[in-house]
Amino acid sequence: MNDLRAKLVDVALEWERSYGNAPAVTSAISEFDAAMLLGLTPADYSIAMQGSTAVQRGVDFKHQGKRYQVKACRPSGKKGSFVTRVPKPSNYDWDILIWILYNPKYEIQEAWQWDMEPFRASLDHLTRLSPAHLRQGKKIA
Repeated sequence: MNDLRAKLVDVALEWERSYGNAPAVTSAISEFDAAMLLGLTPADYSIAMQGSTAVQRGVDFKHQGKRYQVKACRPSGKKGSFVTRVPKPSNYDWDILIWILYNPKYEIQEAWQWDMEPFRASLDHLTRLSPAHLRQGKKIA
């Protein structure tokens, strides 16, 4: 595991123990993890992320000419905390979607990949996505 990622997870979990809820780091961690699942190195990811912002529309990172959108879910581990809803992309300015499900320690439990057109054709009409919907894609972890 990448040392910087491990430090971020440690701080997030310490924050959660101290203040009751984790800081909003899941998107940063999941974007890094998605890139690693695709075979990027931390150095490759660093290069890919230069010049990007946390609020850029549709694309979390680019790799080999493809635009990636990443969504992730992490239950807190508290009573009743399990994932029943998956965030839906708000646009289709991406080529590939990756959805990651974590455990409370930010360890990947599963990851799924969707190309944009099949995702749009299969799931766009739904107002609420569940893990079962995303599991219809290609399993990558």
